[in-house]
This record gives sequence, C-alpha cells and structure tokens, in this order.
Amino acid sequence: MMKPMRPLIALAAALPLSACLSFGEDPPPTLMSLTAETPLAVGTARSVQPTQAVWVAVPSVPQSLMTNRVPVQASPTAIAYLKKAQWVDAPNKLFRNLLAETIAAKTGRVVADSRNFSIAADTRLSGRLINFGLDAASQSVVVTYDAALVRSDAGPVETRRFEARAPVAREDGPTVAAALNQAANQVAGEVAGWVG
Repeated sequence: MMKPMRPLIALAAALPLSACLSFGEDPPPTLMSLTAETPLAVGTARSVQPTQAVWVAVPSVPQSLMTNRVPVQASPTAIAYLKKAQWVDAPNKLFRNLLAETIAAKTGRVVADSRNFSIAADTRLSGRLINFGLDAASQSVVVTYDAALVRSDAGPVETRRFEARAPVAREDGPTVAAALNQAANQVAGEVAGWVG
C-alpha cells in the first residue's frame, strides 16, 4: 500500500514561494558608524592609579533610539525613520565608545567600562542620550546628552546638558551620518573638557 504523497507535494509547492517572502526591510548597502575626530594614538601607554581612571557608562535612551535606525523628528509630535539608513550598532553604544575614545585622548586618563570591572574608577560618567537624529524642520541633526558625573565616592553628583547641531543638505544616510558624526564629536569634546 502506497503512503499518501499530499504533504510532500504541498511542501514542494511552498518552497518556491519562500523566496518571495520578506519579513522586514532589506538592510542598506552600507551601515553607518561614528569615528572620533581626536582618536587615542596607537601605542599610547599610560600608568595611573585606578582611582584616577574614568568609568563611562552606555547612556540610556528614549524608545525612539532603541533601534539601529535614524529617527527623523517630522513634527513636534511625530517621529519617522530615515529610509535606507542604519547604524552598525545601537546608537547609544556607538556614542559611548566615541565619548570614551575622546575622553582618553583629550584628558590623558584611562577610561574603563564593563569589560574592565577590576578597575575601581573614582570618576564615573553616566547619562541619557535624548536626541540623536534628524530634525526635519531645521534641516539639521541634533545630538543632546544629559550627563551625570561623580568625581569620587563621597563627592556630589554633577549634571549638565550638552547639545550640538549640524546642518544637512540632503536627507540621505551618508549625509546624515557625517553630520551626526560631527555633532557627536562636538558633544564628546565638550564632555571631555568638563570631565577634565
């Protein structure tokens, strides 16, 4: 007695259709990242007491930045996302790495993070990345970082808001990425100066 072939025939018929299905937007041809304008020089060696190190936390973000896409503030109450533009990693992680690189290069201090848990850094920088995208009304990108700094275990918490804007000529991935890189570097430089 022959077994029914219907399940196999149905499966074979469905296979060509699977190539037509899409479960999300195709990724752009290239992914965007941030690059420090003041990088730490290769071969730089430092020797400091652990208490002279700075710990830099990954900033918290609003829901609109919990994605690798670039938010566009279309109106005061509406947010869209830039087409064919995507970060290589979460924007708050990219910004944290830029902050760490800039602080290390400009201050001469060792910068620690969660991978260096054995370093007991006295100075701790944390904060919230409020804006990191395109403002359609002003045709500029905006980077806003609310920082909190503790310089020692017994010291007070200092807070400060940093913001930078850069104009954009076109609303496309490469143009917006370059402008965001410029604005993020400006904020990182000001934060480094504040940290000292």
